[in-house]
Amino acid sequence: MASASAGSFAGRHSAALKLAGIALLVLLLLIPLGKIGAVLAERLARREAAVSEIVGAWGREQAILGPVLAVPYRQRDKVRREIAVGGKIEWREVEETRVHTAFFLPAALVVEGKVHPERLHRGIYEAVVYRAALAVSGRFDKPDFAALKIEPEDLLLSDATVALGISDLRGAGETLRFVWGKEEVPFVPGSRLQGWTSGLHARVGRRGLENGAAFRFALELRGSGALQFVPVGKQNEVKIASEWPDPSFRGAFAPAERKVTPQGFEAIWKIPYYGRNFPQQWTDTDPAGFEGGAVKGALFGVRFLPKLDAYRSVERAMKYGVLVFALVFVAFFIFETRAGLRVHAVQYLLVGAALCLFDLLLLAFTEFVRFGLAYLLAAGASTLLIAAYCAAVFRGARRARGIAAILALTYGWLYVALTLQDWALIFGSLGLFFALAAVMFLTRRMEGFAGETRSRVVPPAPKGLRPAAKTVDV
Repeated sequence: MASASAGSFAGRHSAALKLAGIALLVLLLLIPLGKIGAVLAERLARREAAVSEIVGAWGREQAILGPVLAVPYRQRDKVRREIAVGGKIEWREVEETRVHTAFFLPAALVVEGKVHPERLHRGIYEAVVYRAALAVSGRFDKPDFAALKIEPEDLLLSDATVALGISDLRGAGETLRFVWGKEEVPFVPGSRLQGWTSGLHARVGRRGLENGAAFRFALELRGSGALQFVPVGKQNEVKIASEWPDPSFRGAFAPAERKVTPQGFEAIWKIPYYGRNFPQQWTDTDPAGFEGGAVKGALFGVRFLPKLDAYRSVERAMKYGVLVFALVFVAFFIFETRAGLRVHAVQYLLVGAALCLFDLLLLAFTEFVRFGLAYLLAAGASTLLIAAYCAAVFRGARRARGIAAILALTYGWLYVALTLQDWALIFGSLGLFFALAAVMFLTRRMEGFAGETRSRVVPPAPKGLRPAAKTVDV
């Protein structure tokens, strides 16, 4: 009696038990999916190390600060010192002279440049680098020493320099020459700017300090990733052109004009000095004069990176793994119940393993071919494998073709969701909505599932006949 009751319970609830088993299997498949994620993290770390070696030899991200006029001056201060007088120690006020530096930024700064990106490889890994040819010009107004409370007799005008900060000086080209007024002076290493140790400076002396001076110089740089500038002028105009078709404009200021085409881009920034958080002139005695955080917060420029990182796309594909498992297993379950067949749990597990193998194949192919082709190869291999297996499990090609069509739709939907950026969320959400709607439509009649039982009312028996039971199980 007990066994009959148990069998009746199992028969009545076989669909629910099967769905619970599928849900448990999906959770178990997260374990191999996590292992593939660990492989992805290891390959990504190896790629980053290879890229770091490439850009380390070529030149890293470049940020340009300057030019900045630096004028040293003497400052006399009265301090109290212990002095030995007649064998006794006495406190006396003495005068000390120290040398400080006053800094002045240009009234106008204009930068025009062409940037030529290149792709360098180390093994199977690729890094985007560039060569930049920049023409920098502008002018300095006459320095206002009185506003900084510096007396003319304290100035050391013969030691005045113009400094230029460059974040990675290894990327600089041949000897750079600085044209100050009508004279040309060479740049030498060392920026002499607070918080900016890498750079150049040119000794200009007292030339041009009486009435201000115009300047210009050419700068050739090698770098990688990004090219950025600091708006040091009262008025700043930066014009950059490149054949790179997918720029990423970054920083505190957006271009005033931009034109992006498949053949390249042109961008123009026009920036007044009101948007930055550091003054036009200051001294090194002022701790807030040229604070490093304020300078970094004012950086602007362009980044040269591929639009889609293949490793990141693989990572995003793996995040959809649970949804792919669920869609395919539900399709299996519907085919199983409508065909009146029994699919073993091990067969579900093997199909899940094939779905996990898709992510591993995608990761492997991505390292050698472009992402679109890698995705096609991985999805095609997974679909063919599962469809061939289903032909044997369901004993016919018709349902196997249905499974293949569902896989093709799922992988196609996933690919579009991965390649989209701004519209990825709404496209993915709508795809899931319609998939759920289709499943709900196919499962709207629970009595269609194999193994389920339902009850129906039997009409009364005619007079003279033996009455039948009121309900029967079918």
